[in-house]
Amino acid sequence: MTRPDESVVLIDGPWTHRTIRANGIALHVVEAGTGPLVLLLHGMPTFWWTWSRQLIDLADAGYRAVAVDLRGYGASDKPPRGYDATTMAADIAQLVTALGEQDAVIVGTDVGGLLAWTVAAQHPQVVRRIAVLGAAHPLRLRQAVLYNKAQRKASAYALGTFQVPRRGERLLTRDPAYLQRLFDTWSGPSWRSAPSYPSIIARYAEAMRIHPVAYCSLEFFRWAVRSLPRPDGRAYARSMQRPIITPVLQLHGSVDGCVLPATAQGSSRHVSADYEWRLLAGVGHFPQHESPERVSDELIRWAKLG
Repeated sequence: MTRPDESVVLIDGPWTHRTIRANGIALHVVEAGTGPLVLLLHGMPTFWWTWSRQLIDLADAGYRAVAVDLRGYGASDKPPRGYDATTMAADIAQLVTALGEQDAVIVGTDVGGLLAWTVAAQHPQVVRRIAVLGAAHPLRLRQAVLYNKAQRKASAYALGTFQVPRRGERLLTRDPAYLQRLFDTWSGPSWRSAPSYPSIIARYAEAMRIHPVAYCSLEFFRWAVRSLPRPDGRAYARSMQRPIITPVLQLHGSVDGCVLPATAQGSSRHVSADYEWRLLAGVGHFPQHESPERVSDELIRWAKLG
């Protein structure tokens, strides 16, 4: 089977593709509109295109909307190292300044949500406010995985399958049914029955097969587990104990099968600034796809507050 190249993520639309250097690597960004910066961070197993609807809606509302392919994904650089949260958060913080801005509303989902929390804790000077979808605060997620059987079961993909060398890569690139199962397990029933659902999964499967995206995407999860007893993992945990001093909006699907709502809801204890929680009924782990109008409306409302 021939592997696709990076051109498959250079999707045409009412936006502009650019390459920006930040933190020593080249990051592929997709930009629409002018105004205050809203920076959109995707998760695994997606890429920048997961925000295609929000790019348009934010631009129409008077914002400079920028969606980035994270380190290791899509058309961004894919170095062999640097998939720890601290390095990836530095990518994002330096991207804000490389885009010519002092700060941004940072929006993240899944891994991108974990990075939004991390940027807010480690680089608050570049964060105006954050919005997090489908992601608990990293310390809250760690606690739930350790002490909550239901969350530990939901995280089995990261704790088990993804930790085995080459196994996760083979499943993500050679077994279409595996990626389908992840989406089916994590998402809500309404989206799974939508006519566009199979084509969306196919697009993400194709992007995951770009070499070496599967390896790079799994390295974050391997770091997250293996670093726990190491000095770098302990240093990261200490940095995340700092209260979040930027306002936080947390949007979470009521039927999220990846990060359980009860896990995400406990994140407020780590926030000392304004905090809002929105539970999206019938929505799973991909609110930006499953309830795009609601997500766009919430992001625009949140951005207008600051």
